Amino acid sequence: MESGRQVICEKRTYSREFHSHKHDFGQFLFPLQGSLEIRTDRQQIHLSEDSCFYIPPGYNHVYRSNDRNEFLILDIPTYYLPDETDSLFLNLDQQWSAIRFLLLEEAAGSRPGLNELTRYVTQKLHKALPPSIAWLHEHYNRPVTLEVLAEIEHYHPNYYAAWFKAQTGKSPKAYLSELRMKEAKRLLSGTDLTISRISEDIGFEHVSSFSRWFTGREGVSPKTFRQNG
Repeated sequence: MESGRQVICEKRTYSREFHSHKHDFGQFLFPLQGSLEIRTDRQQIHLSEDSCFYIPPGYNHVYRSNDRNEFLILDIPTYYLPDETDSLFLNLDQQWSAIRFLLLEEAAGSRPGLNELTRYVTQKLHKALPPSIAWLHEHYNRPVTLEVLAEIEHYHPNYYAAWFKAQTGKSPKAYLSELRMKEAKRLLSGTDLTISRISEDIGFEHVSSFSRWFTGREGVSPKTFRQNG
């Protein structure tokens, strides 16, 4: 996947030669047969059929396989992902085995079904968030005030904005805008919903306001973004 604009779920194989790269999307690797050696500046991993591994965007890694192999790969655009993710090695318990099975089923299925499953998977990458920030993730499409967020954390509003920026590196307004943009891109790229419906779903009363907001931040209209996807 060159641009990281769409979810891709497919089977791949790897050679015995070392390869090194990074990509601008997140990636889950689920071994179906064989194993894979993965090296980073902090980790050396032997990935086998009873485990899986998540590689975040921009993460340099070296990899190769010494045996006959087949992997189920899930490439995830950044607008599905939490703001910050780290690499994640997981043993395939019952839940993750079920996820692998469902991904295999969706790999040849419809994109909307795959997109919804991908969204479910990426929820598991979220780090524990402070209550008010978690509230924003759940209610980004509703009107929100600084007072409401401050009350959740039991802060005075005068102190809350500085606390929020220390936690996220952004103001509450900028953070909320980023959440809405991620969801807008996901819906434009991964569903057939009308632009008017998407506008409503992320909290805009008028599609014209949504279009101006989206174009001002992305440099292209929602319609053009969807067409280029």
